[in-house]
Amino acid sequence: MAQSWINGHLPYTQLWDLKPPITFLFFAIVISVFGKSFIAIRLAGVVLVAVTALFTYGIGTKITSKKVSFWCAVFCVLFQSMFGSLQGVMSEHICTMFFVIGVYILLSKQQHVWYFVAGILFGLSVMSKLNMAYPLLALGIYFVWKAVKEEQFWHCFQRLFVMGVGFAFLIALTLVPYYLQGEITVWWQSIFEAPLAYSGSKQHSVIKTLPFVFVILGLLYAGFASKVIDFKSKPLQLLTVITIGILLSFMQAGKVNGHYLIQLYPFILIAAGIAISKLPLIKKKYTVIIVFLFVLLPVEAYVEYVNIISNKMEKGSFYNGEGIDVPKYIVENEIETKNIFFTEYHIGYWVLDETPPTKAATHPSSITRDELFPFMKNPRETGIEELHYILEEIRPKTIIARKGKKIFDKKLEDFNSYIDDYLEKHYKLIKTIDRGLIYQRL
Repeated sequence: MAQSWINGHLPYTQLWDLKPPITFLFFAIVISVFGKSFIAIRLAGVVLVAVTALFTYGIGTKITSKKVSFWCAVFCVLFQSMFGSLQGVMSEHICTMFFVIGVYILLSKQQHVWYFVAGILFGLSVMSKLNMAYPLLALGIYFVWKAVKEEQFWHCFQRLFVMGVGFAFLIALTLVPYYLQGEITVWWQSIFEAPLAYSGSKQHSVIKTLPFVFVILGLLYAGFASKVIDFKSKPLQLLTVITIGILLSFMQAGKVNGHYLIQLYPFILIAAGIAISKLPLIKKKYTVIIVFLFVLLPVEAYVEYVNIISNKMEKGSFYNGEGIDVPKYIVENEIETKNIFFTEYHIGYWVLDETPPTKAATHPSSITRDELFPFMKNPRETGIEELHYILEEIRPKTIIARKGKKIFDKKLEDFNSYIDDYLEKHYKLIKTIDRGLIYQRL
């Protein structure tokens, strides 16, 4: 999507994906400055995590000691870099950085101009990941409640209004390029209507998120009830409200993926750090064990470093994984790439400098989401119709799949049975690279 923007196509016009435009803008800026470099993108991710941790430290110093704040920042780096987020730079990293900076400004600045800046930052966050509208809304409700309780409604209203103007200003900025190209409908439908339609499809159950939500809320309640965490602290109230907003967004999504937690870590770690700091000091004889556990904590990163070094020694490249190796094999063996169809490892489009066969195929899972088709300006109206069109009309010479996994969600039996039968009749498997399967049309 970012590359398409660089090539002169606004998001959602040539290609389509269910994410707001600031995420694509972030990657587009990195690619424009450094070229098509995975290293540059990963370094940009390092900056995102480092800045988030820095401002997490800043927020912590408004509530607790610098020592506790420092360790909160350290664990913010660790948690945002592992436990499901090791695979790369994601929209969660982007939106969380903007939101954390905005919260820091609210806690440290009082002038109206800074509330305007905070509004812009919150706008950048929401336009990177729409679910951040939940903690932002919770924040707004908290400020109104606080104003009524403290009888400072007019003073609070002014600040909220200025922050709202900053937020609206950022949203309007994303509209401008679409307005200039006469594509306002595309902007509105793709950014706002499509996510609402997707969230209304209820593909996941709220019940699945309840155990996680109850655990987090239970820990917070225990901290406040035991007075380990000071409930009267306004900054802690603010962080709690944000946490509740993020948890509500998880419930609305009906799932809690590992990388979703990136949004939660900066706010929950500060409360956890304060609580842990009030525990009895660890005896010196246990210090070695604690140090050992701390060194062992980034085990995911160690494994990844080993994979990178092994890949360099074996294949001559620091880049590893099927998303790299499959396109490399295709190029080296001069396999047809026109209309190539990646049902997995779709980063391969970018590596090969190709585009997906249709707009709906930009992200493979979008093909199966019938509720999104009205907003794509796509000639086909259903996912199965789109899949028929790709296979029987476009007829990709090459299709990429993943070994040991159904091409689409295992619940979608009609999609899987159709494409499995079609592959068996019209394609042959020519190469298996780790878990990557390369099919060529007969």
